[in-house]
Amino acid sequence: MRRAKPLIVTEDLGLLDDLLRLCAAAGVEPEVHHRVPERRASWTDPPLVLVGDDAAAHCRGAVRRPGTLLVARDRDDPGLWRLAVELGAESVLRLPGAESLLVDRLADAAEGAEGAALTVGVVGGRGGAGASTLASTLACGLALAAARAGHRTLLVDGDPLGGGLDVLLGGEREEGRRWPDFAASKGRLAGGALEESLPSLRGVRVLSWGREAAAPVPPEAVRSVLAAARRRGGAVVVDLPRGSDPSSTEALAQLDLGLLVVPAELRAVAAAHRMVSTIGPAVRDLRAVVRGPYAAGLDERWVADALRLPLAGELPYDPGIVGDQDAGVPPGAEPRGPLGRFCAAFWERVLVPGGAA
Repeated sequence: MRRAKPLIVTEDLGLLDDLLRLCAAAGVEPEVHHRVPERRASWTDPPLVLVGDDAAAHCRGAVRRPGTLLVARDRDDPGLWRLAVELGAESVLRLPGAESLLVDRLADAAEGAEGAALTVGVVGGRGGAGASTLASTLACGLALAAARAGHRTLLVDGDPLGGGLDVLLGGEREEGRRWPDFAASKGRLAGGALEESLPSLRGVRVLSWGREAAAPVPPEAVRSVLAAARRRGGAVVVDLPRGSDPSSTEALAQLDLGLLVVPAELRAVAAAHRMVSTIGPAVRDLRAVVRGPYAAGLDERWVADALRLPLAGELPYDPGIVGDQDAGVPPGAEPRGPLGRFCAAFWERVLVPGGAA
């Protein structure tokens, strides 16, 4: 189905020139009217309506609709907010100061952005290969569970030394772009183009690493890629390394929720405590996921309290995961298995259709 074009309503030729220039920068071709269109659908269907301050008085009686913006040029007039309230506009944008914001809104409208995705990062609480595997296993299970629940899902491999999440999902030979293809990215990436360029594995779009030696990806590229992924709605799951380099710190800042995976052992808890002090300031909401079996005197509540973190859940010990991976079955692929049930229950608590809870 063809998406309706953004609508511009203005008689100010100078303002119209500016708005057409910004539409071109966003890759959008708008409809232009001097008054509210006579056809009701021409007013209500566009994803975005830009009303010039010169035309606001003529639009007062129109049906109120979301996505209406009042736009003015070089005016710092308090009366603009009164006009915006009468019009039912979301906000007032003054040009040229708000040009970059308006280009983003126009590009979102062109892409059909549905609101920010819930972005969840998973990181191991202790060092060693076992902890890295445990975090990657949970990240993979969460992505597969979100896709099974019908959410648009993107799985991001943020650990260049982790072996590749595409390998874990059995898709290392699948065509599609990998991290090195985005290393030079800056500024805004189109979310739809990003999604379509990545391999689709079991209903999940996966951004992983190539088989060649992993070159570092600059923080600017991480910011661009994750911002584009978030604009598409649904769920974004990021498997993170334990390091604190600038690119990892940028990824942490993009998270809505961080999950620190901690085995229920005293040494693991001590190591996880240092991780909390390292990454905690960069994550707006960090929680503990505790994995058994438990050392004497420990349980999931004790571990979470020792780390001073909210408890996100107890990850069941599943000895069959290693055998499943040897047989080519990704972790969490079986919805009735311990990992599959844990991940499904997690999304039921935190994710609502179309975006973040």
